[in-house]
Order: sequence, then structure tokens, then C-alpha cells
Amino acid sequence: MSGAPSQSGPVKSPAPRSAGLKSMTGYAQAHAVEHGWSLRVSLRSVNHRFLDLHLRVPEGFEPLEPRMRQMIRERLRRGHLDVTLRYELAGPAAVGINQDVAAAYLQAAEALRQKFSIHAEPDLASILRLPGVIGLPSAAIDTELARLEDTVARCLAEALEKLDRMRAQEGEALRQEMAGRLANIAGLAAKVAPLADRARPAFARRLELRLKDLLGETAIEPARLAQEAALAAERGDVSEELTRLASHVRQFESLLAGAADVGKKLDFLLQEMQREANTLLSKTPGTETEGLAITELALEIKSEIEKLREQVQNLE
Repeated sequence: MSGAPSQSGPVKSPAPRSAGLKSMTGYAQAHAVEHGWSLRVSLRSVNHRFLDLHLRVPEGFEPLEPRMRQMIRERLRRGHLDVTLRYELAGPAAVGINQDVAAAYLQAAEALRQKFSIHAEPDLASILRLPGVIGLPSAAIDTELARLEDTVARCLAEALEKLDRMRAQEGEALRQEMAGRLANIAGLAAKVAPLADRARPAFARRLELRLKDLLGETAIEPARLAQEAALAAERGDVSEELTRLASHVRQFESLLAGAADVGKKLDFLLQEMQREANTLLSKTPGTETEGLAITELALEIKSEIEKLREQVQNLE
């Protein structure tokens, strides 16, 4: 359509939304020339929790806004979207003089000349630069609007299609990066389980030493020590957190595989993953070698989750 006259006729229904992840960041524009008018629609989108739509149309084009909004809502679900419609006269009508407006300016200038005895003549170039002199009067725009409505709709549909493709490309790049981070989280979590198993005997020994310090020379019953060690080990067991974290990672990977409009679902999953990582840290047993290693791994998991959260904020 760009740079060539548009064909007349009804506007087709908007193309269906393509499947897959979509970024909320993108830019697109489309241009059409028809009926002596040059029209340009520009779209710029960034991330937002909901669909936050801002339309800027020239004076006189306001009746087209409801149709434009409907077309946009059929294609987009989330994001802050700035939509700008611009127009110019094209071809032989590219320079149109609103003679009534120009005459009013000249009459006002002549009245000032006579009142203040000014001898200078009005400057024609300055008159032409005054608001409303160049262009069509609003009545002419109203007349043309019925013919231009379909042209504007076609131009907007083209811009939306371009924006959709760009957002899909950005979404695929985000998917690949997030898949890598999920693999990192799974790998880090896999290293925690054997460390936790090795940490249990060290934890039992530390518990025995603490009890001896508290009880002094009093003998410790082996059964009581075993019971306390078992209770403490249960409180420090991280197997449940690791199982849930692995489940969340699998769900995340499944949603990344091709579902659309998943930004909010992924954000919820990340909250759950962050909760498991925090619990993992709180259960880390002591300052022995294994405990310190688990702490380091849990902190790396939290860091990867935070980076995932930043990326998910850009998904539709």
C-alpha cells in the first residue's frame, strides 16, 4: 500500500492473531495515498499490565476513533500503545488556500493599520503561515471523511500487521533467552540435592556438640539425640522445595513452547519459584562446606528468577 493509491472497497476482517509469544515492544507505520490525501498511521508500543491505548488523530477525524479502537483491541491484549494518524493533501490539491480564513486575517491587519497609522503592507508569506490558512476547511474534511474512513482502516490494518510481526520476532528472541535461564535454574537445583544429603551427617554432629555444650557432663541418650536429629533434619529437608521448583520449571517451559498471551501466567509462576528459592535459603544447614555451597546455589537461582521476571514484563 505504501506509496501507491489504495484500492477502494470494504476493509477485510483483521488477520487472526498469530500464535506464540509476543513482546509488548514494537514500532510500525503504514502509508496510503487516496482521493487526493496522503495518510500515515504510526504505532509505538511498550510494556504495560493492561492494554493502555492512546490515539492522536487530526482535528475533524475524531469520528473514526471508535472503529480504530475496535480494530486495535482485536489484535492486541496488553501494552501501552501510542497511535498517531497524520494527513496531508496530495497531488494537485496539495496546496489548498482557505480563502475565508485568509480574508479574516487580512481584514484584521487592515483594521490595525488604520487605527495605528501603520504604513507597512501585510506580508503575504506571513499570512500563509498563520493557522488555518493552508489546508482545507473543516467542512471539506467532513465531506471527505466518509470516503477516507476505509482508507484509514486499511492503513491501520497494515500497521497492525507489521507491529504484530515485530512483536512476534521480539517474543521469539525472549523465548530463547528465557529457555536458557530455565536450563540454568534446573541445573543449579540439580546440584543442591546431593549437597543436602551430604549435609545431614554434618548437621547431626553439630547438633550433638551443641547439646553437649548445653548439658555439660550430663550423658546424652542416643535415642533422644537421634530423635532431635531427625526432627531437625525434617525441618531442614529441602526435597519438597526442589520438587516444586522442578515442577514450576516444567510448567514454564510448557508455556514457552508456543502458547500466546501467557505473560501474566508466567509472572505468577515466577512468584512461586521465588518463594521456593527463599525457603531453600532459609533451610540451608549451617556454615559447613555443603551448607555454604547450597546457599551459593540458591542465591544464583534467585538471580536467574529475577532476570526471568524482567524479561516476562515485556511479554504480552
